Amino acid sequence: MRSLLTSFAAAGLLAGCAAAPAPTDMRDQFMATLQGMCGQRFEGGLSYAVDPNSEFAGKKISIQVLCSANEVRMPVQVGTDRSRTWIFTRPAAGLELRHDHRHADGTPDAVTMYGGLAKEGGSARSQAFRADAYTARLVPGAETNVWTVSLSQDGSVLTYRLDRHDKPRAEFVLERVPG
Repeated sequence: MRSLLTSFAAAGLLAGCAAAPAPTDMRDQFMATLQGMCGQRFEGGLSYAVDPNSEFAGKKISIQVLCSANEVRMPVQVGTDRSRTWIFTRPAAGLELRHDHRHADGTPDAVTMYGGLAKEGGSARSQAFRADAYTARLVPGAETNVWTVSLSQDGSVLTYRLDRHDKPRAEFVLERVPG
């Protein structure tokens, strides 16, 4: 009888362990959210900038969400300038955002591929990326940069925000284009 009770107790503990949900990595959830946006377009503009004469001021900003198995690319068009692409990848070290800047002929700009890894926390709809050492060397003053990319609950608004020295520097608000 005692071994029967011990067996039931052990089975109950094992069943409890099996029923516990596996931890969810929000970086995977965020990538899944981005992958769910494949093919969509978003348009809008600069909603805030420290510099009112920013190269983005008064210009339409649009992105297209392009996906492959290992990355999500968002070519960014500012007015007629198509030199920028945001690249999201999921390397073993975390979730990464890179800013790819190109000249009109496709060659890399001198300031390109800056960005960093997602900070701890975040959600399936919002992640903040802290500047890495490469970015700090490449862009003077950018060692404290944090880029936050967020998608509204209904998926209709994408917000891209840059903070530097814990202060807002620029923010784009882009709305999904029906299609």
